[in-house]
Amino acid sequence: MNQPLSHHLLTMAYQNAWANHRLAKAWSQLNQDELAAPRTSFFPSLSATLNHILTCDWFYLDALERELRGDDPHPDCYVFFKDDEPYTQAVDLMREQSHVDRRLIAYCEQMRDADLARVVTIARDTPQHESRLRLLSHLFEHQIHHRGQVHAMLSGTSVKPPQLDEFFCVGESHLRAEDFAELGWTEALIWGH
Repeated sequence: MNQPLSHHLLTMAYQNAWANHRLAKAWSQLNQDELAAPRTSFFPSLSATLNHILTCDWFYLDALERELRGDDPHPDCYVFFKDDEPYTQAVDLMREQSHVDRRLIAYCEQMRDADLARVVTIARDTPQHESRLRLLSHLFEHQIHHRGQVHAMLSGTSVKPPQLDEFFCVGESHLRAEDFAELGWTEALIWGH
């Protein structure tokens, strides 16, 4: 079955939310000190890495949503990075990540292949212009990259890192069924059949 590229981007938005949900069920078992403890990775702790994922999601999604509405680019796109770790409490970080994940799904739901070449502007010091397709692809890769770091850092804790590669294959639907139930999703919702 041939699916439009825009549908694949929507499945990637769902996959992103699912992976964040599954990963949060693991890291939220740690106490505040364990989340903030120094670890070897690109960012120095689980908390710092999780906050980075969130703030970059805000940054890129703001640009995408502004372009969709026809608004001017954010005059100070760096506002999303004014605090390196806007959330120190696990419950707050989980809530905000879930919220931005739902925004990304909603954004991708309205996409059609004909829309993917539209240009999004990020008002950096030197404005950045990217097609929706390239910006969304970058956003998904950024999330995967840093979730992998969180996954690796969890290996140094008492919490076993969860599988994060059980989203796309039909034969693995039973492995994600519990998460889908928690998220209020069905296979038909995501795959359209």
